[in-house]
Amino acid sequence: MKPTLRRREVPDVPLLADAALHPVLARVYAARGVQTRDQLDLRLSRLLTPSALGGLDRACALLREAIAGDARILVVGDFDCDGATGAAVAYRGLRLLGARRVDVRVPNRAVHGYGLTPALVADIVADGVPDLLITVDSGIACVPGVRAAKQAGCRVLVTDHHLPPEVLPEADAIVNPNLRGDGFPSKALAGVGVMFYLLLALRASMREAGAFAGRSEPDLSCLLDLVALGTVADLVALDHNNRVLVAAGLKRIRAGLASAGIAALIEVSKRRAGELSATDLGFSIGPRVNAAGRLEDMQIGVACLCCDDPAQAREWAARLDVINAERRGLQQDMVDQAELAVARLHLDGDLPPVLCLQEPDWHAGVVGLVASKIKERVHRPVFAFAAAGEGSSELKASARSVAGVHLRDLIAELDMREPGLIQRFGGHAMAAGLSLDAADFGRFRTAMTALAAERIDPGVLAAEIWSDGELTAGDIDLALAEALRDGGPWGQAFPEPQFDGRFEIASARVVGERHVAMKLQDHSGRILDAIAFGAFDGRLPTGRIRAVFQPIVDDWRGERRAKLLLRHFEPD
Repeated sequence: MKPTLRRREVPDVPLLADAALHPVLARVYAARGVQTRDQLDLRLSRLLTPSALGGLDRACALLREAIAGDARILVVGDFDCDGATGAAVAYRGLRLLGARRVDVRVPNRAVHGYGLTPALVADIVADGVPDLLITVDSGIACVPGVRAAKQAGCRVLVTDHHLPPEVLPEADAIVNPNLRGDGFPSKALAGVGVMFYLLLALRASMREAGAFAGRSEPDLSCLLDLVALGTVADLVALDHNNRVLVAAGLKRIRAGLASAGIAALIEVSKRRAGELSATDLGFSIGPRVNAAGRLEDMQIGVACLCCDDPAQAREWAARLDVINAERRGLQQDMVDQAELAVARLHLDGDLPPVLCLQEPDWHAGVVGLVASKIKERVHRPVFAFAAAGEGSSELKASARSVAGVHLRDLIAELDMREPGLIQRFGGHAMAAGLSLDAADFGRFRTAMTALAAERIDPGVLAAEIWSDGELTAGDIDLALAEALRDGGPWGQAFPEPQFDGRFEIASARVVGERHVAMKLQDHSGRILDAIAFGAFDGRLPTGRIRAVFQPIVDDWRGERRAKLLLRHFEPD
């Protein structure tokens, strides 16, 4: 689907023009709604205080009592990068604050399902009933699992950031900025961010109780590399508060202060810690952690993130790298199958407003990536289904959406229209998951397609690609590439800058199997190096093109220069 090029509006913000910024960077900030210097101040002192986050008093009381009583604390994470980093932050942070008996357990996707399920609780209590069970990045929709844990004799503290259901779990305490009526100003905290805030509040509570009399307080800033990774990987909006968290984590990493696990993952990803960006966290480090939860067991990822021994961390990171390579191959096979299915739908007429895709041999841990890739191709919500396990009669779906379509609300409305069709669901506006009986797949597809036709404005299904406008010939240089790289962190709701322009292809060649390296000539006659990843379709491009691109820093054999990363190009 050919996208329509849109240029972001740039309001007049004199303050930015006078702020000693590169003029192109000032323009980019203005287009993202930056109006004041405070919005560019990413020092930790600008972090929102925990005081407005609901549930902290009760949660801190539970934790203070558990630490004082040397209670057995079990942290239950989730099988994605946010859940894994959140579990590692909980483990490390609680130990820093004096808890001696802290363990981490992560559900196995194929065995336990999502979150704190009764099946997971049964396995947990079989090894001995913990005194306090803490969920990270899940739990708000786990009503049966929390009930089972309580019946087994555990106290339960739920920390989560997902949208709550109508009926909340009967936990001893809940911390979630998205609870109805919660006054915390930022609703975009990731699960790892919620846990970090709980630890900040716990430290303050212990300080007031005199717990640190005669000794220095634990420095929780050592957890910020984990917070940054989980926040970026979970694709939550990078509002100012999250940008502060991510910037602080990146600062520690670039200064050589990353935890052993993060350092090992950077090394195995062949990235440079001193120049690491949020993009590297999202596209190189995060996927390696996520791969464990998708194909094997996220305990591997958590073990890497909790490890303090550099040699052992390298072993865990190497294993995660191998799993991630397997994930990439499996993902490509599944995406190829999905694209064939979409092509068949195209042959039958116009695509429906929402796609529901399923193949019998798809892996449940990878369907979210398939949904994301196909959504990018067709620019409409995509549900990708796979069997919950070998021989299972249950299907699990991961769904991805486009701006203007709130996925969870759409699923919730269908659940009300078709009682009993959906067994479980949850998620956000842009990403969600659900499960249903395999025999009901056709019924779901028909009902969801009909609902989407009613609720989705056709205008939001038009593919668009956004640009920050054109650059002059003199703008594209190393200084601009460095200014844009260092001007982040960029991410969800604060997108990386990209620009558009017209070029003549002076030469093109295949790099690897699917990438195209080019020499581009601009209107002034200047030749620029460019790379387009995954762009080779059997023919090399020639002639004039219109491209959307990012100026990036290319460091080849010690020579630093600007290079164009092509995000999209088409014949001009």
